[in-house]
Amino acid sequence: MRNVLRISKNGKVKKVGWSSFEGLELSSRVDLIQALIPVGLRFVEEMLRAEVEELAGKRYKRVGRKKGCVRWTSQRGSVYLGDQKVPVNVPRVRNRILSKEERLKSYEMLQEPRNGDESLFRKVLLGLSCRDYESCAQALPGVFGLSSSTVSRRFIRISSRKLNGFFERSLSGYDIVSIFLDGKSFALDEIVIALGVTTKGEKIILGFIQTGTENERVIKEFLSTLVDRGLKYKDGLLFVIDGSKGIRSAIERVFSDYALVQRCQWHKRENVVSYLPKGYQSGIRKKLQEAYEKKDYNEARGALLEVKKELSRINVSAVKSLEEGFEETLTLHKLGLFKELGISFKTTNCLESLMASIGRITDKVSRWRDSSHKQRWVACALLEIEPRLRKVKGYKHLPKLRAVLKEIVGGETKEKEQLAA
Repeated sequence: MRNVLRISKNGKVKKVGWSSFEGLELSSRVDLIQALIPVGLRFVEEMLRAEVEELAGKRYKRVGRKKGCVRWTSQRGSVYLGDQKVPVNVPRVRNRILSKEERLKSYEMLQEPRNGDESLFRKVLLGLSCRDYESCAQALPGVFGLSSSTVSRRFIRISSRKLNGFFERSLSGYDIVSIFLDGKSFALDEIVIALGVTTKGEKIILGFIQTGTENERVIKEFLSTLVDRGLKYKDGLLFVIDGSKGIRSAIERVFSDYALVQRCQWHKRENVVSYLPKGYQSGIRKKLQEAYEKKDYNEARGALLEVKKELSRINVSAVKSLEEGFEETLTLHKLGLFKELGISFKTTNCLESLMASIGRITDKVSRWRDSSHKQRWVACALLEIEPRLRKVKGYKHLPKLRAVLKEIVGGETKEKEQLAA
């Protein structure tokens, strides 16, 4: 008996006879054929021939066939192997009793790209342009349907599906304890991204919005959509932001007393230093850094006030910059968790790293056609990156952050109820 397939398993080559292959279910045979490129092309016609024999019996035999079924010439057709469309010769079977052609199920299934669209999508997303795809695709004889327009249409179809799924996925199943919120310049626009952190330290991309500026109205609507999708916040949330007034006001409007804000210490330090002459920048930067690194709130605050005194003699504008949001740069210190969680939550670095990863995927696009084009690529990039995101450092202490936030939120709520009474 003829051996038709060679399958590598545990480093060994195994031969599979055609009879064993025929014993598989139709769906399994289709999956196997589409996965084995270009070996699959050789056996497509064998698979079609086997189904024809089931319907019309063996050639020149009158037994072993479905009643009324006979062979009825053949025609040119095509099937998908992986994400490539290849021409094949398709045999036909006609049912004389019903006066109609019998459908070949194997042929219909092979006409569906199955996982092919996903494979093409990943190749385009991660490096191949639509124009280069045909030359970089796996070499198969007689391949067609791989023009740049065809690839582009298929990419648009699957990326649109992913974009819709991204905006609609529920957030109710996540116990989010902290949210990093910041914007990235993106093709004349701003893309504001919300990155959630669960009590187990897992990073979850909650959503994004395309906007011109980080103004309060836009960010408020964006945060409200997260709540509508099931974001739980009544046990308290710690927001980590870079200092945008629009973002800060929107957090206050949507979450009120249920949210605390940690201002990014790196952004604050660099904003203050930017007001100073170059000769002072290095020294003040070092003193600000040393002040923020102190574990105790009173010590850190006292050190910052000493820097403030020194700044008052150099540049009053730098003093005003330091005063703006002063206490919110020390939120982790006040919670008594800077030592445990400062490495991950004192800056917006988690989000900066995510944005750099997005750039590595989207920067290859030379021309953005419209808003949908931008949003599809951002959503697909985020979904591609999300499974590879590592847990935040110090994640074992996040249940303690949850307990502290819950206590603060509960205390403020009780105090408000007492005042209302």
